[in-house]
Amino acid sequence: MVYRAALARDAADQAEVFHHAVMQGAAGHYTLAEREAWTMALPRDASAWSARQALFTTLVADCEGRCVGFLELDLSGGRIETLYVWPSLGRRGIGSTLLMHAERLLLEQGVTRARIEASAMLADGLVRRGWSRLGDEWVERGGERLYRQRLEKRLVGVET
Repeated sequence: MVYRAALARDAADQAEVFHHAVMQGAAGHYTLAEREAWTMALPRDASAWSARQALFTTLVADCEGRCVGFLELDLSGGRIETLYVWPSLGRRGIGSTLLMHAERLLLEQGVTRARIEASAMLADGLVRRGWSRLGDEWVERGGERLYRQRLEKRLVGVET
């Protein structure tokens, strides 16, 4: 696995990773209607994801030339926008490694606190990794209300 900055050619894979992570990976946490509304919020289209690469610093997990996971980061705002991994590759440290790289980038920008609005499937894992819960919230997507949690993590540099 190689972790790197996203390239334009990754956009189509990002669309597929997002779609499958939500539809399959989140199946135990959200209803079918909620997952369908969630996926409709971001098009399954390479051009849409390519445009997002211009808005966010995007890191990808590359397996043999294919994006199998990605994280979108708002460096100036100290906010992780998205984190998705191909469902069959979950629980292998891909998301954790993407987060580690994002935290390093934030620290390099002088950011001392990272924020994220995490889905029900992601929140508990983040808490186990040192994130603190700030509260629950509901976001509307396509007429469905989706539960998520606001979390924050204090970032501390490590001398090497």
